Amino acid sequence: MFDRRFVKYFDWGLLGLTFLIGILGLVTLYSAVTSATPTPQKTLYFKQMIWYCAGMTGMVLSFLVNYKSLYRWAPAIYVVCILLLIYVLIMGKYVGGARRWLVLGPISIQPSELVKIAVIISLARYYSKFSDTRGFTLRELFTPLILTAIPFILIVKQPDLGTAMVVVLIAGFMTVFVKIERRSFLCIVSACTITGPLVWFLLKGYQKKRILTFINPDRDPLGAGYHIIQSKIAIGSGMIFGKGYLKGTQNALSFLPEQHTDFIFSVLAEEWGFVGSVVMLFLFLMLIIWGLNIAYRCRDPFGTILAVGITAMMFWQIFINIGMAMGLMPIVGVTLPFISYGGSSIVSIMVCVGLLMSISMRRFLFE
Repeated sequence: MFDRRFVKYFDWGLLGLTFLIGILGLVTLYSAVTSATPTPQKTLYFKQMIWYCAGMTGMVLSFLVNYKSLYRWAPAIYVVCILLLIYVLIMGKYVGGARRWLVLGPISIQPSELVKIAVIISLARYYSKFSDTRGFTLRELFTPLILTAIPFILIVKQPDLGTAMVVVLIAGFMTVFVKIERRSFLCIVSACTITGPLVWFLLKGYQKKRILTFINPDRDPLGAGYHIIQSKIAIGSGMIFGKGYLKGTQNALSFLPEQHTDFIFSVLAEEWGFVGSVVMLFLFLMLIIWGLNIAYRCRDPFGTILAVGITAMMFWQIFINIGMAMGLMPIVGVTLPFISYGGSSIVSIMVCVGLLMSISMRRFLFE
């Protein structure tokens, strides 16, 4: 039977904030794909609108379903997503030197976007089940390590270093939140400090080149450094109030690469300037604070950790994408939530918003 308290506790603020950011994303994407010359890509805009409709459907289904049921289904969700990652390595669509997409008739999906949600749910289940006040020991952290390492390795194999890095950052944030036993924490920090430099020798040539370009973009201004240089030019040329909507020259003259995905923040900054960028960052900040507030108010450990994981996913994607555009992070191909073009990205982030709503509107069950 429907409980009227669901309506009373429904999170209208989160819904409104999501729609505001979504509208900003569609407006920015329209400029990014229609202003570019000589071949505007208006079809991408209409595809994005369709994906937004699919994402809203996923969001509605997510907040209608009791998030507590995910506790029981977490192992099955994780296994299915891992099988999809394995399948995409074998039968996935090969584009731009990577196998990241599964073609299902007229649409393509990126399983790595779904895996981020699966990892969050699985870790929330484990940590809520075994947490105690003294913190997790190294032995108790072995299972979360495996849950994170398997998708990380499979995503790196595609290769997609950016998404793999986001998975690790999400897991790390959730682990620190649930507390690590002090001695175990010192051991982990020491191990990372010692083995960190060895990772350099495991990177592929193009990955090393991206890091070196990040340190000094001018070492190859027409090659590996081109993306960062053009992005910084676009952001700087926007100045205080921007050049005006649909009037960005870096985008219009196609100097800005991947303007509808990785560098869509540069399009917004060029057209709306510092003021527009601050407005967007403020909306994202409100979204992060809202997610953390939902986690704080929740009285269920599983719901609290789940909300923290979802908020961490949003934060790190925002941080990395804007950092890439400003030259503060290496280019690793991470999309900007709600703004960048990408069907799987939109659907997954909207499902996450639905889960936050589900946690928020069911808090009365524990009050």
